[in-house]
Amino acid sequence: MTLPVEFHDIAKRVNNWGRWGADDEIGTLNLITDDVVRAAAAEIRTGRRVPLALPLREDGVQTGLIPGRINPLHAMVQINQEIFGPGTVACSDDIVTMGLQAGTHWDALTHVSHSGKLYNGRPAATVTAHGGAEFSGIDKARHVVSRGVLLDVARARGVDRLAGDHAVTPQDLDAAEELAGTRVHAGDVVLVRTGQVQVYLSGDKHGYGYPSPGLSVRTPEWFHARDVAAVADDTLTFEIFPPEIEDLWLPVHALHLVEMGMLQGQNWNLEKLSTACGETGRYAFLLSAMPEPFVGGTGTPVAPVAVL
Repeated sequence: MTLPVEFHDIAKRVNNWGRWGADDEIGTLNLITDDVVRAAAAEIRTGRRVPLALPLREDGVQTGLIPGRINPLHAMVQINQEIFGPGTVACSDDIVTMGLQAGTHWDALTHVSHSGKLYNGRPAATVTAHGGAEFSGIDKARHVVSRGVLLDVARARGVDRLAGDHAVTPQDLDAAEELAGTRVHAGDVVLVRTGQVQVYLSGDKHGYGYPSPGLSVRTPEWFHARDVAAVADDTLTFEIFPPEIEDLWLPVHALHLVEMGMLQGQNWNLEKLSTACGETGRYAFLLSAMPEPFVGGTGTPVAPVAVL
């Protein structure tokens, strides 16, 4: 199916190709400057740390919907083994096989393509079976530490969790920004809470994935206008699923990753953060969300922490 005119019109309005030069591979992460990080550090008032990652486990969020994206398979390769001889210090070692986007993760800019292109106009064919992403692999995203802002859309709408058919709109983001009492700044990392992760935490991982609230195709322009560095939310697919426009699958992925060059995160647990922000009345914090530097990776697990 050919992408509709509506999609291409939005793509033109949010496109960042060439903004940071023809050789750029990190897109909107360029907006996280030293000044932005210094200002982010000033958001720390109490030192309270809130972890945002789901546990990595064999019965994790993946259901088999995406072929090959398996939950972590954990195995021991040494158990109390005296590898340097009898009576020496004993070691235990383990290995993991998993999809890099299986749990709480960042999507690299190469995670999706459209019309044969990746971010900054590079050919989609530069992602190969043996080398992975030749350009804009997740290893290039080296500094995801910035001011984080929680846009608690569910709380702003007066509900604990958005309905499965709710597409988060720019108006929802405005309302959540008003609730937060702070304006989203250039270089911020925005976390959008829908409450959907509660479904997974209750034990229903199929219901967690479908149907699911998520970002509308109309929201990329909101993030582009504010020069947001990255966006993550608490759902499996990030954007509303099934899609709001019939047969237009993953348009927000394409607009964020390909057109804007903006990292996108899924499966973030924002429940404790929502509680903490509600208790303090403060929705901005220092966020550390460093990607694991898998060379050529199109995504990576991440264990983000908000410091209030």
